[in-house]
Amino acid sequence: MNPLHPGAGRDDLSDLLPRFDLRGMDLSLERMQEALRELQHPAAEIPAVQVVGTNGKGSIACFLHHALMAAGLRSGLTISPHLLSWCERIRVNERLITIEKLRCLLQTLQPVVTTCRLTPFEQLICAAMVHFEAERPDWLVLEAGLGGRLDATTAHPHRRLIAVGSIGLDHREHLGATLEEIAAEKAAAIPPGSHVVSAAQLPEVQRVLEHSAAAMHASLRWVEPLANDWTLGLPGGLQRSNAAVAWAALEWIGRDINTQITVDAIRKGFAAARWPGRLQWMQWHGRPVRVDGAHNPPAAAALANERCRWLAADQAQIWVLAIQAHKQAPEMLKHLLQPNDLAWIVPVPEHRSWSLEQLQLDAPELAHQLRGAADATGALTQLEHDGWPQVAPVVAGSLYLIGHLLETHQLQAE
Repeated sequence: MNPLHPGAGRDDLSDLLPRFDLRGMDLSLERMQEALRELQHPAAEIPAVQVVGTNGKGSIACFLHHALMAAGLRSGLTISPHLLSWCERIRVNERLITIEKLRCLLQTLQPVVTTCRLTPFEQLICAAMVHFEAERPDWLVLEAGLGGRLDATTAHPHRRLIAVGSIGLDHREHLGATLEEIAAEKAAAIPPGSHVVSAAQLPEVQRVLEHSAAAMHASLRWVEPLANDWTLGLPGGLQRSNAAVAWAALEWIGRDINTQITVDAIRKGFAAARWPGRLQWMQWHGRPVRVDGAHNPPAAAALANERCRWLAADQAQIWVLAIQAHKQAPEMLKHLLQPNDLAWIVPVPEHRSWSLEQLQLDAPELAHQLRGAADATGALTQLEHDGWPQVAPVVAGSLYLIGHLLETHQLQAE
């Protein structure tokens, strides 16, 4: 599965899907449930594993999808966000939905969109369900958006399995001010009698998950990170926890459908897994850069831990960071920046973003380590002019930035 397939571009569906930030965040399960009723409940009988959490959802979904394929099952996957093409969000096995098919589905959905006042994300999930109804995969892997209780994927009625990624503070303006409140919103996706799999969580989150699972008479399994003898196609130490969640979920699926999903198949699938934009080596004008989609404090903390694997704390790391205005940028900087580091602050293309001046005011103790540029190209060009750093710079803070740099051919995947 490679979303960055030749010819992929940011397909223009703006006449059907307005920019997410123009509609604003509007979480509600009722609209989706009404829409799926109007559509005669597409894909309702296909069992699904729903992946919820704050960070690691995409990686867990990726491991699940590849392992199901390796086991000979047909897997339908929906993810969010995409890097280059809307088509990345809906696929069956290796086949992404075509832009022609997606446009046709969205056009057909317009009466329901109008009647139910669906958000762009809800439109995409409805389109995915209609597509899956036609393709009839054996299992669905549904990556939730930012929520749980009111997420569009939660409207699917046959979610017998919930895989939980790391839960942390993010989207507080929508999900709650505290970790317990955010965890409760995520855990509220757990259906009655389902099975839940999670790696270790912070104590506050663990208590919420245990309470929510018990209230729903759902079984809950905690897993430890996979051992080092597992070969994973996704880089980073944290992926061993994400893969462990996927592994335990796959074990349950195998028992549930009475079809053996062998350890060999799981190993093969995990080794084949690819997820662009996550701790990935790329090239900018032939020069090496690392890119990562870390966009909230917990993800920044995980990225800081990874940095310790390739660099000592007293060695300088240069960062190129684009952070949306509603994110907790000062906290992210405090996780990322060691005393000798330097960070270039640039805007997220087409999104309200933190500026250099705002960050210097909100994180004054780090102000001397911050520089500003009109865009990521300007920052990287200045680094080239000054002499490319011996330690490759890291571009992070937003997948939208990485997608823009790929779309404009400024970054090339290795």
